[in-house]
Amino acid sequence: MSGGTGRHERLAQLTSWDADWSGLRVVVTGLGLSGFSAADTLAELGAEVVAVDGQDTPDTRGKADTLRIVGARDVLLGEQHTTSVPDVGGAPPELIVTSPGWRPDQPLLAAAAAAGIPIWSDVELAWRLRERAGRRTADWLVVTGTNGKTTTVGMVESMLLAAGQRAIACGNVGTPILDAIRDPEGWDTIAVELSSFQLHWTHHIEPAASAVLNIAEDHVDWHGSFEAYCADKAKIYENTRVACVFNEAEPLTLRMVQEADVQEGCRAVSFSTDTPGLSMLGVVDGILVDRAFLEDRAHQALELGQLEDLGPIAPQHQVANALAAAGLVRALGVAPEAVRDGLRGYRPGDHRIQLVARAEDVLWINDSKATNPHAADASLGSFSQVVWIAGGLPKGMSYDALVARHAARLRAVVLIGADPSELSGALGRHAPDVPVLSTAVRDTGEDPSDGHLAMAAAVREADAVARPGDVVLMAPAAASMDQFASYADRGDAFINAVARLMDTKGLGS
Repeated sequence: MSGGTGRHERLAQLTSWDADWSGLRVVVTGLGLSGFSAADTLAELGAEVVAVDGQDTPDTRGKADTLRIVGARDVLLGEQHTTSVPDVGGAPPELIVTSPGWRPDQPLLAAAAAAGIPIWSDVELAWRLRERAGRRTADWLVVTGTNGKTTTVGMVESMLLAAGQRAIACGNVGTPILDAIRDPEGWDTIAVELSSFQLHWTHHIEPAASAVLNIAEDHVDWHGSFEAYCADKAKIYENTRVACVFNEAEPLTLRMVQEADVQEGCRAVSFSTDTPGLSMLGVVDGILVDRAFLEDRAHQALELGQLEDLGPIAPQHQVANALAAAGLVRALGVAPEAVRDGLRGYRPGDHRIQLVARAEDVLWINDSKATNPHAADASLGSFSQVVWIAGGLPKGMSYDALVARHAARLRAVVLIGADPSELSGALGRHAPDVPVLSTAVRDTGEDPSDGHLAMAAAVREADAVARPGDVVLMAPAAASMDQFASYADRGDAFINAVARLMDTKGLGS
């Protein structure tokens, strides 16, 4: 079927797994986890698939071989294939399904948009495939935010499992959403982490409940402006059925709810780490409580758990994540006891406020996932006396507000990163009396791009200045790619360096 009108008419009919996807001409851009999953799924459905990836590597060649085996028409590897829209079987594609990393101004995508070819995320595709004959159709609980998304969907999954549901966390974390959708049994509920990139290309979902955890300047280079970034985040609230969950401490998230076109009867429910008002979840005397999802909320509150249920370290932002997760599952009627049991059973992923060592009355905390100032702000605010290991690729962000807010709690700062000048400058302006240790880390004669050597030196410097009662916090407030393969690699470097330090002191386990 050719022409823009015919193309859109056909796509409008593709609203279930059992619809007629056969012969649909689709270009899939990117062969990361989500892109490969999308191409594989579409080939299984009988679509005519051409996949494109700018990298021609052993990994992408292996994926290309697999896709050809399962029925993809072609796989085009190399930068030369990313500058224009390829034909599919001699005709223009009817649809583009893009990976989150591909920016809207990328030449292939820009050309597709100019030609009027619809562009979907893997999430949009998954929503259209969610219904399948002979299989249960899951409710969707969806989460976005600048920070805390992975933790929150993990907590949601744990609470749902504690309630006896068949549930999974997926999306921009772990399992690609299309892999979850293809499960032959189906799910009662899926907890979906959504990035701003995915939301940009997602046009219509109807979640049972949705949440924006927080908003801070991030990925402006991808979106073009902070306003555009916020607009994409706000899309998560559109068409929500039961509850839009927002952060009481961040008015921007309330404004997003107020401006969203939700379904009739959908409620606005907020969370706060303080005492909650009506239609809120919050904390009273160390108890997590619900004043939203009960009949007599004007006079009563339901206990959902205690701060101790969050583990040995319960920083404020972790409490906020727990309350957001509770709000989402309570919207589906999950019992308070399951919320409590889910929190007790949840194990946070590595590199997120991870206790690495406790020795000589000093805590060593790995928060390598703090890849921007907003995330580092939450980490720093959780402790009163901090030796801060920080630095990396700043992504064009300012550190002035972050340093000014936490200068009083900084005992010392140890800089990592190939070029720490941005953070160093902010420290000089807003924390001039705080010792900044970088010379010993950088003047070793070693290659400054070797992050593991730099991290080992940083840990030694931190140990030299740490005193009883201090927390040595590795929360870089920056991306890792200047010295490390990933934030996980950076976190592992810290963990290994601390372990070696403990061994040299005879304090290893």
